[in-house]
Amino acid sequence: MNASTAPPGLWADACAVAALLAVDPRGLQGVVVRARPGPVRECWLELLDEAFGPSLPRRRVPAGVTQDRLLGGLDLPATLVAGRPVLQRGLLNEAHGGLLLLAMAERASRSAIAQVCAALDFGEVILERDGLTDRHPARSTVIALDEGLDNDERVAPALAERLAFLVDLDALSVRDLDALGPDPAAIEAARCRLPAVTCAADQLELLCAMAIRLGIDSLRMPGFALCTARAAAALAGRLEVADADLGLALRLVFGPRASVLEAPAPEQAPPPQPEAEADAPAEGECETQQPLEDRVLEAIEAALPAGLLDALREGSLKARSRRSGGRGEGGQASMVRGRPAGVRTGRPERGARLDLVSTLRAAAPWQPLRRPAGSQRVYVQPEDCRIMRFRQRSPTTSIFVVDASGSAALHRLAEAKGAVEMLLAECYVRRDQVALIAFRGRGAELLLPPTRSLVRARRCLSALPGGGGTPLASGLDAARELALALARRGGRPLLVVLTDGKPNVARDGGPGRERAAADALASARTLRAAGFDGLLVDTAPRPQAFSIELATAMGVTALPLPTSGAVGLSRVVGALAG
Repeated sequence: MNASTAPPGLWADACAVAALLAVDPRGLQGVVVRARPGPVRECWLELLDEAFGPSLPRRRVPAGVTQDRLLGGLDLPATLVAGRPVLQRGLLNEAHGGLLLLAMAERASRSAIAQVCAALDFGEVILERDGLTDRHPARSTVIALDEGLDNDERVAPALAERLAFLVDLDALSVRDLDALGPDPAAIEAARCRLPAVTCAADQLELLCAMAIRLGIDSLRMPGFALCTARAAAALAGRLEVADADLGLALRLVFGPRASVLEAPAPEQAPPPQPEAEADAPAEGECETQQPLEDRVLEAIEAALPAGLLDALREGSLKARSRRSGGRGEGGQASMVRGRPAGVRTGRPERGARLDLVSTLRAAAPWQPLRRPAGSQRVYVQPEDCRIMRFRQRSPTTSIFVVDASGSAALHRLAEAKGAVEMLLAECYVRRDQVALIAFRGRGAELLLPPTRSLVRARRCLSALPGGGGTPLASGLDAARELALALARRGGRPLLVVLTDGKPNVARDGGPGRERAAADALASARTLRAAGFDGLLVDTAPRPQAFSIELATAMGVTALPLPTSGAVGLSRVVGALAG
């Protein structure tokens, strides 16, 4: 039997999340649980039920829930039987004061996510019926079950930002579970103690400072960390937040969301003291006492996986704030195939599919006017027809722009080819298309049009010669033209530029390093204006300052190949493609 690969303390943190949610459900609002169906997830959900107690309502929201079922609306079977409109309560209203479980939350529709977020923000559901406004309480603790298989499927950021915790149970197995069940009596006592728990002003400043140092730009996160620290103190029987409570709160709330590890600003050296005073420590202070901010940061670093910590220190993971959700949120609209994305009024023609339930729901209120006396038939008019809408995932094409100039060949062209070959294999696994553009001499050339053939891509890459000048601007222009053509066809281009950052050929083919650098920066700005995702890999023996300037102009991440290597580069491109 293989040993477990789960990080130490992961199950203990998951159990702590369940207990803290039960202590302060209104302040913490919920958790995103990334785990596929299995005994580990079911065991954690049982612990959560035990922590909240049996008296609270629980409702499960399926992935394809309709708006009427979520918010409340027309009860179709009862309406057809009664011959008059019969209304029903929605799941958000039924779960008021309890738990709301979102099954397959990574595939939830935008409308469902928007309604759940509104209920979290305002604590009520607002319905418009016949010119009247109905308000129903809908304040519940949301448990978003993320069953995504890879980084391409994630819970919508709008929902994840409104929930205090992100828990990943995929690395756990049944062997890692132990008896860490919650104590209902202790949780009830902590709920009574919570309003009296206080937090010092310097601790509040620490929360905000740590959010900045970890690259967390959401204003909700320091508030969630404060609520977590107060709940932890109440659970431990304290009326004041201690350092241990802060450490736990920042590890659970900030740790999974950290995007950068920023070194603290150097402090000014204190004025020199006389020897007698310097030898003696200050009153009430220990010689080995470490600042609280540093100790908390070390605790968070210890809790992060090693691979993620390396990526954060390299700055290789690009913030994906522009993304609106997982794989199911983007893509092309379709009336024939794809994932369901709602319904609209229309007739089932040219391959469009009729949504029978929505059609009957639209026709039901009119039956008393349409039915003859004594008839039990359902009369449907053409304006009642509702057809299904689908959304297809936009295909991703990774465009590799490779510097094949003489300086690159002298330095790192062979290693760059090895990194690109590994990336090609990763793209093949994700079923993405790949394209290859090489620039050398006086211009750029499309060596490989977008294809899914791994063998063809490898053959083209191995035959790539090196030598000549570095027309970097021409390579970026060629990549932009290809990316725009792919975007017009509904695709999603991803640019991976590999260069040593030493352009010496201008856009018109003339020599001159200054002109070449200016043209390259201008081409990079046009790429940024187009809004394409990408990555710039510096293949020089030592990282070049111009490569960082060029990446900034492109609006992408700069990654030095000597630091990252082929494996690190493959991981970063996979995260961007997700």
